[in-house]
Amino acid sequence: MTPVMALGLSLIAGTVVFYLLGYPPLQSLYAFFISPISDLYGVCELLVKASPLAMIAVGLSMGFRANVWNIGAEGQLTVGALFGSALVIYFPESNNILMLPAMLILGILGGMAWASIPAFLKTRFNTNEILTSLLLVYVAILLLSTLVHGPWRDPAGYNFPQSVLFQNVAILPVIVPGTRLHLGTIFALLAILTGWILISRTLAGFQVRVSGMAPQAARYTGVRSNLMIWCVLLGAGGLAGLAGIIEITGLIGQVQPIISPGYGFSAIIVAFLGRLHPVGILFASLVLALSYLGGEFVQIKLGLPLGIAGVFQGMLLFFLLSCDILIHYRIEIRKTSISGSARST
Repeated sequence: MTPVMALGLSLIAGTVVFYLLGYPPLQSLYAFFISPISDLYGVCELLVKASPLAMIAVGLSMGFRANVWNIGAEGQLTVGALFGSALVIYFPESNNILMLPAMLILGILGGMAWASIPAFLKTRFNTNEILTSLLLVYVAILLLSTLVHGPWRDPAGYNFPQSVLFQNVAILPVIVPGTRLHLGTIFALLAILTGWILISRTLAGFQVRVSGMAPQAARYTGVRSNLMIWCVLLGAGGLAGLAGIIEITGLIGQVQPIISPGYGFSAIIVAFLGRLHPVGILFASLVLALSYLGGEFVQIKLGLPLGIAGVFQGMLLFFLLSCDILIHYRIEIRKTSISGSARST
C-alpha cells in the first residue's frame, strides 16, 4: 500500500503548494488531475505520454531487480532516436514500406549500443554503472545538439536546428482518428506483457529475481553475473531506444534539439511506484503521464510554471521512499522507567 500512501501524501502536499502559490487548492487540483482527461482527446494524450514511460520502466525494472542500476535511459532513448532517424535523413526520397520497421529496429540497436558501454565498463573494470550510465546521458544530448545544429540541419529550415521533415512512410499510423494516439501504444502494451511473462513465467526471470535478492545464492546455483548484467542493460537500452524512435516517428516527425521531456528519468519513478512489476508499472505510468498533462494544462489555464509537474513527480518519489521505510521498520512507542534509564546511563 505504500504507493497509494505516497500518492495520497503527494496530493496533500500539492494542496499546500497551490495554497502557498496563491491559487485555490481544490480548483487547482481539479485542473491538474481531472480536467486534462475529461474528454476522449485528453485520454488519448494520457496514453501517448504513458507509453514511453511504461516501455522504459519495464526495461529498467528488470535491471533494478537484479541490482543493476541503469540511470541512463534518457541517453539510450536519445541515441535510439538518432539511430532510427539516420535512415530517413540519409535516404529522404525513399518510399519503401520497410522504412518504418527498419527505423524501429535501428532505434532498438542504438539504445542497446549505448547501454553496452556501461555494461562493458561494469563487467570488465567493475565501474559503477550508476555514474557511467548517467554521464552518458549528457554525451548523448550533446551528440543530438551537434547533429541538429550541424550536418543534420535542414537546409530549407530557415536556419532552425532541426532535421528535414519525415515522409509519411516513416510516420507511425494513428489508431484513433482525430487524436495523436499512435501505434506506439500497442508496442508499450506488448512490452508490459512480455515483461510480465519474462519475470513471472521463465527461468531467466527467476534468475533475475534471485540475483537481486541473494547474489551469493545465485552464483552458487550457476547464474553468471556478468551475463546477467549484459542482458538487463541491453534489454533496458533496447526498450529505451525503441521509445525514443517511437517518440520521433509518432509525434515529432523530425529530429529536434529536444526529443524527450525527461521520460528516461521519470521512468525510474514509474518503475519504483509500480513496485518493479510490469502490471504495477502500467498504472504508475498513467499517474506520471497525468502529471505531465496536468503541468501543461495548469500552465495554460492558471499561468503556473510548467515545472509544477516536476514538483509533483519529486514529491511522489520522496513520499514513496519515505513510506517504504515502513516495509522494513515499524514505529514503536515505549515507556522507559526512570530507574531503568538511570541504570543504563
